[in-house]
Amino acid sequence: MEVRARAPGKIILSGEHAVVHGSTAVAAAIDLYTYVSLRFPTPEDNDDALKLQLKDMDLEFSWPVGKIKEVLPQLGSTSGSSPSSCSLETTKAIASLVEELNLPEASTGLASGISAFLWLYTSIHGDKPAKTVVTSELPLGSGLGSSAALCVALSAALLALTDFSKLDFSHQGWQVFGDSELDLVNKWAFEGEKIIHGRPSGIDNTVSTYGNMIKFRSGELTCIKTNMPLKMLVTNTKVGRNTKALVAGVSERAMRHGSAMTSVFNAVDSISNEVAAIIQSPVSDDLAITEKEEKLGELMEMNQGLLQCMGVNHASIETVIRTTLKYKLSTKLTGAGGGGCVLTLLPTHDLVLAGTVVDKVIADLEECGFQCLIAGIGGRGMEVSFSGFS
Repeated sequence: MEVRARAPGKIILSGEHAVVHGSTAVAAAIDLYTYVSLRFPTPEDNDDALKLQLKDMDLEFSWPVGKIKEVLPQLGSTSGSSPSSCSLETTKAIASLVEELNLPEASTGLASGISAFLWLYTSIHGDKPAKTVVTSELPLGSGLGSSAALCVALSAALLALTDFSKLDFSHQGWQVFGDSELDLVNKWAFEGEKIIHGRPSGIDNTVSTYGNMIKFRSGELTCIKTNMPLKMLVTNTKVGRNTKALVAGVSERAMRHGSAMTSVFNAVDSISNEVAAIIQSPVSDDLAITEKEEKLGELMEMNQGLLQCMGVNHASIETVIRTTLKYKLSTKLTGAGGGGCVLTLLPTHDLVLAGTVVDKVIADLEECGFQCLIAGIGGRGMEVSFSGFS
C-alpha cells in the first residue's frame, strides 16, 4: 500500500526582483520533479516509527510514534481538511525532534525541510507510523523551487491517503486531483514553505501545484497556458547566494537612484507582459514558432541587461552568457541572481541543429564546472499514483 506523488520545480522567465517593486513577473513549471513515496506499514510489519529517507543524500531518520505523541500531542486533528499556520509552540517542539537527529554539519541546512515534513505529516496523519522516501531531480538551493516541490509532493501524498481524496486507488499511472483538492494541496504546501522560508511569496508552491505558467503582480496570481513548446538549458553555476541580501541591495539602489530605477522596473513590467502575450498567442506553423522564439530570446536578453542594472549579476552568470553567446543563444539569470541558475532558450524548430549546438554548449559549460539540465517549460503540475491497492 503505497502512494507516490511528484511535483515540478519552477523558473522565473521574467520579472525577478522588479516584482518586489510592483512590476509583473512570469514563472513557469519545468519538467524536473521531486518525488515523494509514502507507505503505511501493515500489522505484520510490527513497525512503530515514522521514517524519512532522503535517498539522494543517503540519509534516513526515524522517530518512535510514542515520542511524537509525547512531543506533539495536539496534532493530527485536521485529517488534512483545514491547514493553519504552525504555532510558535509547535515550531519549538518540532525543532527539539530535529535537534536530536544530530545532523552532519554539511546537512544542517536540511533542518528546516525536515521540520516542514514533520509538521505536514503529523498535522494530516497524526502519530501513525509510516515510511516516506524523497528523491529529486532538482538541485537544492539553486532557485529552481526545490523546497516548494518537496512541500507540494509531500502534501499531495499525505492528502491522497485521507477521506478528502477522491482519487481512484485502483487506477494505474499518474492522476491529477480535482480543483478543490489542488487548492488544498497548495494551501498545505504554502504552510510548509513558511516553515522553510519564513515569508515565501506563494509563487513557487502555486506553480508546482498547478503547473504551466503564472503571471503575478502585487500579490495577484493568474494561471496562464502556453501555446508553444519551450525548452531551456538550465545551468546551475553552483555559486551559493544570499537572496535576502540581494533583494535588499536592489531596494537600496532604488532609494539612491529613484527615477532611474523606476524606469528600470517599468521596463521589466513591459517585458513580462510581452513575454506572457507571446506565450499565450496562437501558433500556426513552424515559422511562427521560430519568430516567437526569436522575440522571447530578445526579451530575455533585455531582461538580463536590466537585472545587471539592478546589481544582481555575478561573474559566473557572465561566464554562462559569454559561452552561450558564441552559439547565438539567448541567456538570462533566473531567481535571485548572484550565482544560482541561468536560463538559455533552446531552439525547437531545427532539432538536428539544436542537438549539435546544445551538446557543444553543455560541454563548454561543464568544462567551467557548471551543472547543466535540459528542461521543458510550462508542463504538468503535481500528480499522484498508487501501487499495492486492490
